[in-house]
Amino acid sequence: MITLTRELAMAQAQQADREIAAGHYRGPLHGIPWGGKDLLDTAGIATTYGAEPYRNRVPTRDAAVVQRLHDAGAVLIAKLSLGALALNDIWFGGQTMNPWLLEEGASGSSAGPGAATAAGLVGFSIGSETGGSIVSPSMRCGVTGLRPTYGRVPRTGAMTLCWSLDKLGPMTRSVEDGLLVLQAISGPDAGDVASVPTHLDFDASAGVAGLRVGYFPAWMKESPATDVDRAALETVRKLGMTPTEVSLPDWPYNSLSLILFAEAAAAFEDLTLGGHLKELKAQVPDAWPNLFRQSRFLSAVDFVQADRLRRSVAQEMARIFSQVDLLLVPSLRDEILTITNFTGHPSLTLPAGFVEVAAARSDWAPDPKNPLPKFSPPRRVPHGVTLIGRLFDEGTVGRAGLAMKRAFDMTGQHPGGFA
Repeated sequence: MITLTRELAMAQAQQADREIAAGHYRGPLHGIPWGGKDLLDTAGIATTYGAEPYRNRVPTRDAAVVQRLHDAGAVLIAKLSLGALALNDIWFGGQTMNPWLLEEGASGSSAGPGAATAAGLVGFSIGSETGGSIVSPSMRCGVTGLRPTYGRVPRTGAMTLCWSLDKLGPMTRSVEDGLLVLQAISGPDAGDVASVPTHLDFDASAGVAGLRVGYFPAWMKESPATDVDRAALETVRKLGMTPTEVSLPDWPYNSLSLILFAEAAAAFEDLTLGGHLKELKAQVPDAWPNLFRQSRFLSAVDFVQADRLRRSVAQEMARIFSQVDLLLVPSLRDEILTITNFTGHPSLTLPAGFVEVAAARSDWAPDPKNPLPKFSPPRRVPHGVTLIGRLFDEGTVGRAGLAMKRAFDMTGQHPGGFA
């Protein structure tokens, strides 16, 4: 937690008690405590972006998502930590740790939402993703992360990192909770020109037999895929869905990151030109200060070529989704994480089993001067798989995810020492 919103939470909780006692029930989120990643504006309450230059920033209006959750009767109890300016898991107060393995970071940048949800500190949380910031901490902390289609959830009042990439979504302990929260926060807002009217078609009682689930055979055989991923593919078959082999061209997908770096550097150009990057805690080569400075040397030609590749990749994804209803992928496979963030497709990451790790994991490049802890014997930690859906088809992803969650039987699994 960066800020405990005690006074607001008590007032909202008391109001919820009165309304529910009087028979005025606003819906499934009424009275439920939640936490928001501290890049969502909250009126009169600090919103710091986890970064030193903004630690005293207090907005005057609520973000659209915050207001919608207020209207749903949810109780905001905390602003949750994020990697500074939405990168990894180090903020001005330190590093957010993984409740399952306290010797390693929670991953980022939605580190606080991942850790707080896993530890039972909140009923649900709202995270954001530009290039993996919901998927990665959901994996590390063993929670369910729902990254919506780009444009489904308005970003009005949320920190801008990349205009064409940023997405807000729920992080929960179950698939059902994620869909309930998504329903409450979806829909257009005048402050976000990319947000559009949408319909969420989700039926928790609907069957999944016959759904075509695409997978990349080579990816399932090599790291970062594990036996949990391969078992999940077998679960797909047992549930009556149809595993279907798919493929993508061998293109330099990591080149798309030029767009992310350029947009991020533009969003925070004032920090670079004003000399404020030195105030950020993380100053290693793969942190924002260095990346923002480097991005000023990208050429317009590079950017245009990357954007042309992005359009071609979107066409390839449309081709794949003409053949299948959804995809099952190793959650942290670089290619698909990059591709689907740049094409705006929705994803659902959910715990599917456990793996053993012999060393702490990190988002950061290895630092020989500060080696990560090693474990003997190895530690047991949760491992998740990810489903990718068609644009604006979170309902099908949720339906398949719910069936798989029941088959995985991970309900009731919590990190030791936490409720």
